[in-house]
Amino acid sequence: MSLLDESMEECVLMDKTTVSDGYGGYTTSWQEGATISAATVLDNSMEARIADKQGVTALYTVTTRKNVNLQYHDIFRRKRDGKLFRVTSDGDDKRTPNSAGLNMRQVSAEEIDALPR
Repeated sequence: MSLLDESMEECVLMDKTTVSDGYGGYTTSWQEGATISAATVLDNSMEARIADKQGVTALYTVTTRKNVNLQYHDIFRRKRDGKLFRVTSDGDDKRTPNSAGLNMRQVSAEEIDALPR
């Protein structure tokens, strides 16, 4: 087992559903979707710590396998502690080449307090 495998934790993608409310608007609900493995690492660089003091949400680097392609604004929940994360980059931008022995893809994400309405 590699260090990358050991750092992965079980997470669950959150699926957004909108339905008509019967009055010309809609209601939003969230359901648990697919389970994925991901390593979520807090960015504790000097820039991130300064941003944190200025009220910016905690920033994370999320590493998955190449077959998990998280997209901008996807939301997932880490099962261990229930923390919610919103992806802030595109999974197609940062992945290892097909010829590489390392099987990973990375996105950036922010921690959020609750699911959007």
